Amino acid sequence: MVADMALQKKVLVLGATGSIGTSTLDIIRRQSDRFVCCGIQANKKKDAISSLAAEFHCQFTLTAEDGTDGIRRLVDQTKPDIVVNGIAGSEGLVPSQIVLEAGVDLALANKETIVMAAPLMFALAKKNGCKILPVDSEHSAIFTLLNQCGRENADKLIITASGGPFRTWTTEQIQKATIHDALKHPTWNMGKKITVDSATLGNKGLEVIEARRLFDFTTDKIQVVVHPQSIIHSLVRTKDGIVYGQFSEPDMKHPIIQALDYPAINTDFMRPFDLTDTADGTRTLSFEKPRFEDFPLLRLAFDAAEKDASYPIVFNAANEIAAWAFIEGKIGFTDIARIVGGVMQHDWSKAVRDMQDVFSADTEARKQARALL
Repeated sequence: MVADMALQKKVLVLGATGSIGTSTLDIIRRQSDRFVCCGIQANKKKDAISSLAAEFHCQFTLTAEDGTDGIRRLVDQTKPDIVVNGIAGSEGLVPSQIVLEAGVDLALANKETIVMAAPLMFALAKKNGCKILPVDSEHSAIFTLLNQCGRENADKLIITASGGPFRTWTTEQIQKATIHDALKHPTWNMGKKITVDSATLGNKGLEVIEARRLFDFTTDKIQVVVHPQSIIHSLVRTKDGIVYGQFSEPDMKHPIIQALDYPAINTDFMRPFDLTDTADGTRTLSFEKPRFEDFPLLRLAFDAAEKDASYPIVFNAANEIAAWAFIEGKIGFTDIARIVGGVMQHDWSKAVRDMQDVFSADTEARKQARALL
């Protein structure tokens, strides 16, 4: 059956060879009647890009070597209906900016876009009549739940966390954790940096900042709950004290499809969720409070979210430097939080007025973090 091009949504995929990009392309592959890949960007894997371009009959491709001008050109050439930004780290910020400047809807998996420059990005989206649709499983769940419950009825956002590989470790064990230990995530298969962030709960901290900025809830209305099974992706408590949650198997294709289809909810190829669909017909869901003392990055992130101004930028920048230093064997596991905390002790209360302010705070925070290594 030949797909009706007029009914297909044109999708540009940034970070095509990463976990988000790979999942997005698999969705397009399986639902070619509804989606078409109009452009592909990846970091340096030219052979992989060439292979994907041939498979998806996509003539517009790009590597990171082409820089931000290349992203701008790619968006202009492909004229997408929606862009999936799966670029990891702060490198994903400017591509998000370019997409929103072009007035194109943004399916956003890049946390740093919101953590570093949320007010500027929202202003761009409003000015150019486009949407920012969260693809993080937690924020996608909250986005959907708020739409269903009514934003005005919500009292608290509850973000779930797997707890990472050190959830059951003692304080003494955590202090001796190696990079080999930190990369053994119990649920998700991700890149090294985000896996380390999951081990420190720094990734959950970034999600707290992201939730604060995406949904405009104060930090006292945001809670983190450890949920090792990663079945409930987040919850919303309404003013009457009732809690509503989103349940699904831990597969990033779910939030990506939700963003691609928004505002519609369509039948897709994913297996419908069943609470008893396990080997023995039972499923146990458990919940715990996070251990702030053993995972101090989470408390530091709440502080950054509450203080706002340039603090979220600084938390992200210092964490990137420290996490990579740990990955490269330059510091110990607990040094990550020590470095981030040390940088955040300074005054970062300057308001962010433009992208130059964002980059200035980011650069200075990285400089200070390197000095503490």
